[in-house]
Amino acid sequence: MQILKARKSANDYLVSPLRFVRFLVTTSCRAVVLPRFGGPEVLEVRPNVEVPDLKPNEVLVRTRAVSINPLDTRMRSGYGRSIFEPLLPLILGRDISGEVAAVGASVRSLTVGQEVFGALHPTAVRGTYADYAVLSEDELTPKPVSVTHADASAIPFAALTAWRALKCAARMSEGQRLLVLGGGGAVGFAAVQFSVASGCHVSATCGSKSIDRVLAAGAVQAVDYSSKDIELAIKGKFDAVLDTIGAPETERLGLNFLKRGGHYMTLHGETAALADHYGLALGLPIATTVLLKKRMQTWYSYGIDYSYIYMRADAEGLEEIRRLSETGKLKIPVDKTFHMTQVREAHEAKDKRLIPGKVVLEFD
Repeated sequence: MQILKARKSANDYLVSPLRFVRFLVTTSCRAVVLPRFGGPEVLEVRPNVEVPDLKPNEVLVRTRAVSINPLDTRMRSGYGRSIFEPLLPLILGRDISGEVAAVGASVRSLTVGQEVFGALHPTAVRGTYADYAVLSEDELTPKPVSVTHADASAIPFAALTAWRALKCAARMSEGQRLLVLGGGGAVGFAAVQFSVASGCHVSATCGSKSIDRVLAAGAVQAVDYSSKDIELAIKGKFDAVLDTIGAPETERLGLNFLKRGGHYMTLHGETAALADHYGLALGLPIATTVLLKKRMQTWYSYGIDYSYIYMRADAEGLEEIRRLSETGKLKIPVDKTFHMTQVREAHEAKDKRLIPGKVVLEFD
C-alpha cells in the first residue's frame, strides 16, 4: 500500500462549519484481482492496484472485512461474462465493513475515521476485495459498535436483497403471512428476521441443521426442505413467497401456496444467463420478454404478481438494517473467516460446499 503525505492545497481538506480535517491520500493498495474467469486458482492478490479518485458523492473505506457472496463465486466462474468480460481484470466483492478514510466533496452523513458497513451494487466493476474500497454515500451506514467487522460484513448485501423483496416488491406489513423457500441461507434468514421484526407471520423451508436457528429467529414454522410432505406440512395460504432457490419445483410450490393477489419473488432471474448466451444486444430484450410472459401467465392463471429480485442500494433499508443489527434482531452467522491472502482457499471451500454458511475475508 502506498500512502502519500497530506497535500496542502485547499481541495484536500474536508470542510466543516467548525474545523478543517486533513487526511492522507492513498494512491494504491493490495487487492484480489480476477484477470480471467475460472476456478479459485485464477484469483490473484496484487500489491499495487490503483485506487481511483473520489467523485463528490463517494467514500473511500479502509477495509476490515468482506464477506463472500454466491454472486462472487458465480462471477469468478463466468456468470455475467457478457457484461464483465470486456472490463477484465475485475475486483470481486460486494459486502464491506471498515473505516472511512476519505470522503467526496458532497458527502455529509459520514466523516473520516467513522466505522461503517454497506454493500456495492451487483454490477460494480471495482469490488471490495481490496485494502481500500470506493462506495457511494448511500451504499454505507454507520456500523453498530456492538457488532464486529467480520459479523457486520456478512449482513448488508443479503439483507438489502431481502429488504428489496419484502418492502419494495411485496410491501409486507404487520399481520401478513410470508413463506421463505430457503430460509437457512443468508438472504432467506435475513427475510425471516425482517418480517418477524415487522410483525409478520413467517414460515420457511430450510435444511435440517437450520431449523432451530430459523425458529429461534421467530418463524412460526420451519420445515426440512428434503421432506416429501412439504405441501402437507405447511398450512394455509400466504401473502408473499420469497424463493431463494429458484428451481422449477420451488416455483411450483411457491405459486401454489400464494393467495390470489399475492407476490411470488425469486432471486434467480434469467437476465444475466440469457445475456451471456445471446449477447447483450439480444439477451436483454429476450430476458425482458421472458419476465413479461411469466408475469402475464401467473397473473392470468393465479392472480399473482411474479418478480425477479436484485439487490439495490437503499438508504432507508440500510438504516433499518443498522437499527435491527444494533438491537440484535438481525444477524447473519459467520461460519469461518480467512485472511484476504487466503482468498483462493476460501473460494474453494465455498465451491466444494465445505462451509455451508457465511465465509468472511479479514484484512490487516
